[in-house]
Amino acid sequence: MTVDALLARWPTASQKAELLHGVLVFTGDFDERDLETARRAYPGRRPVLNADGGLEVHPSGAGTPTPLVGRAVEISGPEDGT
Repeated sequence: MTVDALLARWPTASQKAELLHGVLVFTGDFDERDLETARRAYPGRRPVLNADGGLEVHPSGAGTPTPLVGRAVEISGPEDGT
């Protein structure tokens, strides 16, 4: 692993982390590799990638959770206000 690869991977690639409605939200540029890492790091939790390329770790439960970022876009509607 190179220094550049190390600095670009999760969790070191995370620019910001927040807790919103019980969901850990990591801002950054994540992919399926990071999703697998999150599954191992947070056993029993439900990690998903959101529309902004961030990683969300939802509490345990059934099924695949809906990302918070996706929900915010759906609720607010298009940018033109229609």
